[in-house]
Amino acid sequence: MRRRHAAFAAALLAGAALAAPAPANTFRWANDGDANSMDPYARNETFLLSFNANIYEPLVRRNRELKVEPALAVRWEQPSPTVWRFHLRPNVRFHDGTPFTADDVAFSIQRARGPGSNIQAYFATVKEVRKVDDLTVEVETHRPNPIFLEEITGFGIMSRHWAEAHNATRTADLTAREENFATRNANGTGPFVLVSREPDRRTVLRNNPEWWDRPEHNLTRVEFNVIANDATRVAALISGEVDMIYTVPPQDTERLSRTAGLRVLQTPELRTIFLGMDQARDELLKSDVRGRNPFRDVRVRRAFDLAIDREAIRSRVMRGQARPTGLMIGPGINGWTEAADRVTRPDLDQARRLMAEAGYPNGFGVTMDCPNDRYVNDEAICTAVAAMLARIGVRVTLNAQTRARYFAEILGPRYNTSFYMLGWTPATYDAHNALFNLMATRQGPRGVFNVGGYSNPRLDALVDQIAVETDREKRQALIDEAMRIHAEDVGHLPLHQQVVVWATRQNVELHQPADNYFPLRFVRVRQ
Repeated sequence: MRRRHAAFAAALLAGAALAAPAPANTFRWANDGDANSMDPYARNETFLLSFNANIYEPLVRRNRELKVEPALAVRWEQPSPTVWRFHLRPNVRFHDGTPFTADDVAFSIQRARGPGSNIQAYFATVKEVRKVDDLTVEVETHRPNPIFLEEITGFGIMSRHWAEAHNATRTADLTAREENFATRNANGTGPFVLVSREPDRRTVLRNNPEWWDRPEHNLTRVEFNVIANDATRVAALISGEVDMIYTVPPQDTERLSRTAGLRVLQTPELRTIFLGMDQARDELLKSDVRGRNPFRDVRVRRAFDLAIDREAIRSRVMRGQARPTGLMIGPGINGWTEAADRVTRPDLDQARRLMAEAGYPNGFGVTMDCPNDRYVNDEAICTAVAAMLARIGVRVTLNAQTRARYFAEILGPRYNTSFYMLGWTPATYDAHNALFNLMATRQGPRGVFNVGGYSNPRLDALVDQIAVETDREKRQALIDEAMRIHAEDVGHLPLHQQVVVWATRQNVELHQPADNYFPLRFVRVRQ
């Protein structure tokens, strides 16, 4: 009872703190889930990368139009097809006052490529990093990489001195639930400085007056609050307890758009939501089938594809805030074509025939792993898919978890899942990123997010060719072939591209990019 009263008192205090008057130019916002770590290499996930990008900065960043522009590198050139030489911005300091130099760049690249890092794929083509002088660094790749700049826009530079001083030279592996100093502390060069960190509750930032760039924002303090419950999060915005909510429940979008003093922002997102199946194991970890793996049979995978009604998910679960897709990439990603994007229409009779031909006339049981605080209506989508698969005899046990537990489960070294949901925004805005990370055979940094272990040697060869092909038409033909192979194999089950929906108070100015990043450097609050 004492613990219950203590928890109740803590909740009252938290509510009181949230509702307290904010200092001038304070921006308070909320999301349904946390960033999980202050380490910029801990997870290759949009929300974590986006949040930490307000503290840590890359060599090159994206502007409002998502075009690459200088950041910690003022300029760059290629002395040879496999060498990138970066000239670093002078007189930049980390938040602790130490100067930014080439040593920090070289250290950060090695750390990002090392154990525990979840962004190793950014540097899959890197052969060597060389310090030329304090403000010049060279990166040599194994082969020409025409999209290397696009690959590193999400790579924040860390301080070598700070990491060594705090025993954080290695990234703590979130899949193993590890922590080190960099998990809850931060020291970047960016526009905002970490003030306090309360995981799964609140993180506070303040303005960095020593930032090298001319600020477009006018913020002095930023309070990020985790409010998992949809109704509570919406109520906090309506009451003025927060100024913006990052994840808007589809069922509340219309109501918020009609509420005085609020506005809703919507834009199609570059992220594709899809389902994956374990095709690597001889026997599924989470199924009632023994001695074999039904997902290794393309007929079973095709039956699943035919059983899912993507239009019903769009209209009923997503309330129209989704675009059904037949590809693992969507509009806005280089390499996407409308001709290739053919959405599978449901056909239950054909799905049942395929299940019977594969030896499962009565279906089978399988556990579906799903997050409940990562994608828009993620758990509701998984619930709907489970009901659709029941019509062809598949008995789905839904295992929905918070993102921290979920990603630790499916992205650990053993990929502990049989059937799962994932979303992916290609960091380079290019098809190769999705092919390399999601569809290519797992090998080293390649295929790290190919959780189900799909593999096709011809697709692997095409991925290698796409990586170095500079002729636009030839490259597109290679992408088309790779996507066609993947679709014929039913390597994954693409569902839709969701719509980015944010809601904010009228006195807040912000920028909503299609990659669902939230750069605080563009936020202004009018008093």
